[in-house]
Amino acid sequence: MPADVVAHTDGFLAFRDIHPRADIHVLVIPERHLETFRDVGELSADESKRMLEFMADTAREVGLNDYRVQIAVGASAGQEVFHLHWHILGSAP
Repeated sequence: MPADVVAHTDGFLAFRDIHPRADIHVLVIPERHLETFRDVGELSADESKRMLEFMADTAREVGLNDYRVQIAVGASAGQEVFHLHWHILGSAP
């Protein structure tokens, strides 16, 4: 599926949301499939650390100093895509 990729590293990908809810709205995903945040325990400690660092680096790369990170866990919480992903949202500088 085509995407506006903003960052990529071994195991993780960040791309712009096609339905942004902020000036800057980026999704960060692991390349291997995990359905939801409930499955985050399947990531090794190193993968978890690298993912958090990747999210912070991605936010900086798209020009965000202040931002929020959101995740929905399960359909009743608003999860629509069942592949683990984080939303990075912020205002344009």
